[in-house]
Amino acid sequence: MTLNKEMNKTTNNRLLKMSSEYKQASFTTIISFLLTLVLALNSFDFGTQTAKPAVLAVTIAYAAFTVLQLWVTRRIRREVLTADALQKSTRRFGWVLLLSGLTANFFMVSFAFNLIKTKKTPEYVFAVYMVMVQVFIVAVSALNLFKPYVADLFPLGMVLLLMVALFYLIVLVLMARFVDEHAANKRLMWIAIPLILTAVTGNLFALLLGVSLLLKIRSQQQPGISQWNLIWTKITRNTTAMLGMFFIVFVFAISVSSYLTFDYELAIANNFSVLLQPPSLAYPLGTDDFGRDMFSRIVFGARISLIVGVLSTVIPFIIGGLLGALSGYYGRRTDNVIMRLLDILYAVPGILLAIAIIAAFGANTVNLIIALSVGAIPTYARTMRANVLMVSNLEYVDSARALGSGDMAILFKHIVPNSLAPMIVKATLTIGGAVIATSSLSYLGLGVEPHIPEWGNILKIGSTYLESHSYLAIFPGLAIIALVLSFNFLGDGLRDALDPKMD
Repeated sequence: MTLNKEMNKTTNNRLLKMSSEYKQASFTTIISFLLTLVLALNSFDFGTQTAKPAVLAVTIAYAAFTVLQLWVTRRIRREVLTADALQKSTRRFGWVLLLSGLTANFFMVSFAFNLIKTKKTPEYVFAVYMVMVQVFIVAVSALNLFKPYVADLFPLGMVLLLMVALFYLIVLVLMARFVDEHAANKRLMWIAIPLILTAVTGNLFALLLGVSLLLKIRSQQQPGISQWNLIWTKITRNTTAMLGMFFIVFVFAISVSSYLTFDYELAIANNFSVLLQPPSLAYPLGTDDFGRDMFSRIVFGARISLIVGVLSTVIPFIIGGLLGALSGYYGRRTDNVIMRLLDILYAVPGILLAIAIIAAFGANTVNLIIALSVGAIPTYARTMRANVLMVSNLEYVDSARALGSGDMAILFKHIVPNSLAPMIVKATLTIGGAVIATSSLSYLGLGVEPHIPEWGNILKIGSTYLESHSYLAIFPGLAIIALVLSFNFLGDGLRDALDPKMD
């Protein structure tokens, strides 16, 4: 009897682990419960012993959707264990959960879209997140209506964002109806091109969807391209990776669209009539000690964090990758010269080297990128060298050499392309570290100029008001944490997708 119970328990656990709907439902339930708890704690002002009506109303809505989410999760669990499939009646609850978008709970909205669709193609998943990003951009940009004044291009920007959002909704319907796991309607090629063009708004999911559509359509005539579809499928099935990608794309998209919808003066101009204002509709994240809008400062600060984080990763990726490839392929004297020089550089702590460079050449954005890039070159060189040493011994390299291909052709046509997967994963994982280093140096006064809105600079100002106005430090701190976690989640997802052993 005991043995049968253990076997049944093991079988049940295996079924639950295999169910992507149940895993995402459980994750969404936990997150929604935590968000409801945070809102409940903030719905009451303990200083004045009064409730905050607006926050309390949002808390009640969150709680209602969380209870419904819990009930749906229990129902999914029961159906997975009994029938190993979800009933249509259960999937219909996804339409109700979509209303949670009114409370800005994108975790629940993402789960609702996945619950509605039985067979989810990568194109459908990209379309879902594309629409979610665009809706959140419109909602966040619309908050500027409560400010004393808006940017000159605000009306034009909002019209363009709404038109793009409508286009994305139409594309989502088309993806759900005319794209399956193995093929896509050839007429959708004419939609892929506008999708790629609309990516200039910063919504990179539109770019991914357009490229994925073109690859799937071409793979119907050229089966070799279907490998990309397999990689897309692995990534889109990883909920945490997609949520991480969602936040990264959202931050990038709001940074791009802010050129039209946000006024830079609110982020840098002193306004002594609204010093240290608490969060409100006019100032969603409050104001700092100079009366500057924290909401606008964090939005514009995202540009610096993303630019410095990405460039300080791309530069050592290219330089370190090139040095590592040459070292691993030629070996012997070339390997000794390159790696010993890099060992000297590697012996100096990265943060100390960055401080020394900035102290010598001055604190500005360009010097910050150079300082962070130089210290990261040896790690990328070591990674590429190890990959090249492994790939160089494979048979197709020997075949290319036997056919008379030159060293450069073999290296850059055969070896390097097949050594990039671990480098891409490493780059994605280390962007988060670059963002932390950027904010840390700015916090110490050694990064971006103090007057420029950057998350480290904002956090430095907020740290002096932790006791009286803690929100000045909490909001930029949460932004840094969320962005770093998102890059880590995306890096883990890419590692699993690019690793053939994870099938």
